[in-house]
Amino acid sequence: MSELHVYDHPLIQHKLSILRDKNTSVKEFRELVGEIAMLMCYEATRDLPLEEVEVETPVDKAIAKRIAGKKLAVVPILRAGLGMVDGMVALMPSCKVGHIGLYRDPETLQPVEYYCKLPPDITERDVIVVDPMFATGGSASAACTFLKEHGCRHIKLMCIIGAPPAWEKMQQDHPDVDVYVAAMDPKLNDHGYIVPGLGDAGDRIFGTK
Repeated sequence: MSELHVYDHPLIQHKLSILRDKNTSVKEFRELVGEIAMLMCYEATRDLPLEEVEVETPVDKAIAKRIAGKKLAVVPILRAGLGMVDGMVALMPSCKVGHIGLYRDPETLQPVEYYCKLPPDITERDVIVVDPMFATGGSASAACTFLKEHGCRHIKLMCIIGAPPAWEKMQQDHPDVDVYVAAMDPKLNDHGYIVPGLGDAGDRIFGTK
């Protein structure tokens, strides 16, 4: 069964409080999304397997540890997910990046796919799907379904703010996908936005309306 990981790290919570503020500028909002993603990525990769290697320091030989050959991929859900990529790539420079374009139909609130570009060896990689908002769970579930159809078997989902309906949907649709969030807000409004949330993450990252 999948697990829900809610971060309580003080640095993440501090940055999240600024992210929520409606007066935070586009520049600062964009920077904060990347910083929070980097901090979350640090924890989401805690279970990566290690192997011992011998290295020679300036003083003597040492037995050290390195990641045991795990291939990783980050797949943002366009467009807001793009804001989380740079922070994660800074920590994992050898990872590959795919893209899945989904938008939510304003009437049905169901995800509609319009773009997909994945690394050719995506089936050999552990995938972290990223999207700042985890509201209805429709886009996240659709992205995970699409990745599984392409042969992916090891998937995690990392979002900044979530809500109960999204977690319930992921448990139903993808009980094998662990979810990582910085906060779980109590509800959605009639338009499917997280309350209190932070508004439209894509608009706030890119300065659009």
